Amino acid sequence: MKKYLLAAAALAILPATAMAQTETAPDGTPAFGIEPYVGVLGGYHSFDRSSEFGSPLGGRMNGGLVSGVAGVNIPLGPVFVGAEGNATKGFGDIDWEYGVRGRVGARAGDSGMIFASAGYQWVNGKRSYSDHKDWIYGVGVEVGPKDIGLGGLTGNSGVRLRLQAETYDFDSIRPMAGVIFHF
Repeated sequence: MKKYLLAAAALAILPATAMAQTETAPDGTPAFGIEPYVGVLGGYHSFDRSSEFGSPLGGRMNGGLVSGVAGVNIPLGPVFVGAEGNATKGFGDIDWEYGVRGRVGARAGDSGMIFASAGYQWVNGKRSYSDHKDWIYGVGVEVGPKDIGLGGLTGNSGVRLRLQAETYDFDSIRPMAGVIFHF
């Protein structure tokens, strides 16, 4: 009798195990694993006059940005968590920005993503603007090739267009756009 119960238990577990190994995301990539990426973004960072970057003359710190990002996503079925770092060269009143943030989001469509992020950002100002560091928060989307009709060109992970907006301690707006290369 014990043999039959053990055999029945093994048969009940086998399909669940096989299903977990073959589960995929909507874009055909594995539903669980690690997905590293790198990218290049461009944008603009504009601080409020009342921020810690306010100048003695009442001016406002702002400038163009070119940012390199690197990170990793951990897909968990239809959602994901991740971590990302950036090194950003500024123009105008901003010299450099560096940051690290965590991300959480959901997969959207065949190869897109919707996410929210929070982390820490260091900002180095030029001229009369001093250097500061504080929290940064943001939201964004990544649109993959299948979502814009180019599914056959780059494969499942490949290249994605990213649009995001962030705020430095709710004292600024930092819209960015660029290209992300997933591996």
